[in-house]
Amino acid sequence: MSEPELDMPSPRHSLECPVEDWLGFLGHRWNALVLWHLQDGMKRHSELAALLPGVSPKVLSERLQGLEDRGLLERCPMATFPRGVGYRLTASGKALVPILDQLEVWARQLDHPAA
Repeated sequence: MSEPELDMPSPRHSLECPVEDWLGFLGHRWNALVLWHLQDGMKRHSELAALLPGVSPKVLSERLQGLEDRGLLERCPMATFPRGVGYRLTASGKALVPILDQLEVWARQLDHPAA
């Protein structure tokens, strides 16, 4: 006699739930912080590395590539010598900044609840 089948929900794929997909992506270490630091304008890899102590150059490059692949930032050639590349937010990345601001407000309220 076989076991009765349990009525289990089928697993959802991130493509079925864009919020789940994006929260997972932004929750990945460094992604949201990179976006946060780019809200003030274009920065070089070395500038971002200085703002993010603890991130290795390789990991930062991977995060920048992932954010670029998702359309949140873009690489821009800089008219400097030697030639350099900067990173800046796209329109989609800029649209995410107010959401990050609200997360900061929310997190600060949790850390210091009103009396």
